[in-house]
Amino acid sequence: MTPEEFQSRNLYDHLQPGDRIEVIHGVTIGSSAQWSTTTIGKVLRRERRRHGLHFRRNPDDKVYSDVLILARDDGELTTVTMDEYTRLRKL
Repeated sequence: MTPEEFQSRNLYDHLQPGDRIEVIHGVTIGSSAQWSTTTIGKVLRRERRRHGLHFRRNPDDKVYSDVLILARDDGELTTVTMDEYTRLRKL
């Protein structure tokens, strides 16, 4: 785990409803192209959601993702899935 990943994970673990954060999510396309998107909002809640990405596998294979539910400044609700390319910053 890189220092940036550790910092984001630590911040995620300590987020409380009402905290205002900036989420920077990096996306790599191919071997060289990189995109970045930023979302700013107020934390409504943190969740660990089970999902079914792995079709027709052993029923004991459980896959979970950590997600943040945010309220953006315009009132829109959005869900951000945390992964190794997600960076958090408390505002």
